[in-house]
Formats: sequence, structure tokens, C-alpha cells
Amino acid sequence: MIYFIIAGMAVVTIIPRIIPAAIIHKLNFRPWLHRALQAVPFAALGALIFPGILSVYEDKPLIGLVGGIVAVVLTFIGLHLIFIVIGSIAAVYFMSLAF
Repeated sequence: MIYFIIAGMAVVTIIPRIIPAAIIHKLNFRPWLHRALQAVPFAALGALIFPGILSVYEDKPLIGLVGGIVAVVLTFIGLHLIFIVIGSIAAVYFMSLAF
């Protein structure tokens, strides 16, 4: 019985993901809409990350903000992802020692 419940939950979860993926390739969007849709993953990622940046230390949101700014600067410089992560962690660590 439990296997039927698990299989049912898997089907119910997968259907809303497969239907749009199957349909989207058949649609032709206008160029401006296509560009806007390409930016959605980055906007969603930013919306997920930004609240976490401000809540690294809830009483000191500036520390997390400095870590985020360091990550953005290192990204624009063109460093590898691991160096960006290490740099932002180091910035948050040293800022937390200073304050």
C-alpha cells in the first residue's frame, strides 16, 4: 500500500514539471519575451539568495551584505566559483570578528 502512495505522489509531482517542458519547445515567443524568460532563473536565484544574505547574522545584516558584495565583485572580476565562495565566506568571517 505504501508503494502505491509513493508512486502516486511521484506522479502528481512530476506531471506539473513535464507538461510545461513538453509544451514550451513548441511555442514561438517574440524576441523581447524570449529575452525576459531567459532572465527568470537568475531573478529566482537572486530572490532565494538575498534574504539569506541579510540573515547571516540577524542583528547585523551589514555583515552578510558585505559578503554578498564581495561575491558580486569577485564574479565580475571573473574568478572561478570556488574562489568566489571562499572569498565571500572569508569576508563574512572577518567582518564577524571585527563587529
